[in-house]
Amino acid sequence: MFKALILEKNPEFSAAVREVDDSFLPEADVTVDIEYSTLNYKDALAITNRSPVVRSWPMVAGIDGAGTVSASSSPDWKPGDKFVLNGFGVGEAHKGCLAQRARLKSQWLIRRPERFSARQAMAIGTAGYTAMLCVMALERHGLKPGDGDVLVTGATGGVGSTAVALLSRLGYSVTASTGKASEAQYLQSLGAKAIIDRAELSAPGKPMQKERWAAVVDAVGSHTLVNACAQTRYGGAVAACGLAQGMDLPGSVAPFILRGVALLGVDSVMAPLALRGQAWARLAQDLDAAKLDAMTTDIGLGDVIAAAGRLMDGQVRGRIVVNTSA
Repeated sequence: MFKALILEKNPEFSAAVREVDDSFLPEADVTVDIEYSTLNYKDALAITNRSPVVRSWPMVAGIDGAGTVSASSSPDWKPGDKFVLNGFGVGEAHKGCLAQRARLKSQWLIRRPERFSARQAMAIGTAGYTAMLCVMALERHGLKPGDGDVLVTGATGGVGSTAVALLSRLGYSVTASTGKASEAQYLQSLGAKAIIDRAELSAPGKPMQKERWAAVVDAVGSHTLVNACAQTRYGGAVAACGLAQGMDLPGSVAPFILRGVALLGVDSVMAPLALRGQAWARLAQDLDAAKLDAMTTDIGLGDVIAAAGRLMDGQVRGRIVVNTSA
């Protein structure tokens, strides 16, 4: 028997930590012991039932997991191997990792970088790995530290916090956008040089605005993303990876055809393994462990449902790591 956070709809929605056995697990070629998971925005959407994230019922929540392989029929993985999983529909269409055990497809797993413990890997999680994908996308576009200020929206969230820490470590001048004035010191500790109120970006704005940013990492979407594009300098780029404000894009083509701004879509869920491996290698190289600790809060599996509500209500900063045995 093992514990898992199970989401059901019979027909009413429910979320609860229950004990189940291996017969509850889906078919797949690798069985793993989950040591740590994490609470991402998408997890919170599913656990609070605020968005139709789950596509199969009943579901074990949790799009991320880190731990040890306990059984495998794959030639690529053997018992004792250390792994990290991010996305691939786990926690949505395939039972996930907010549990003490999971059964996963071998082609979804990557080897945990030696630098990171299971807890540290989940302190990074999908949010931090997505932030790295955004940084890499901007670098492929040609962004360099001397090009000017880089804006990070939703800066106190998981993606935003990690993006601030990564960009500052790489030598960029980072401006953090947040609606939480009380978190200014926290963002400065991660490396933000300047902080602006999210209200400067969250309302409808002009199609073309004063050029301010060499590049942007946006986890918010909607008017915030549109205004960020309208304020990006000639030839700059915006890496878009989130929808905290909304999925809509109520804007103009003007920044793209008059300033040559590039809008770079960043997907973490189905990214190929080669790109995932590059991102995790870069995280091992470029992420300051002290800053990672500063943005991380630890909870147990039984605390996740309450924490998901707080996250959806904007009361969480940084990353939440879930100790599945606590």
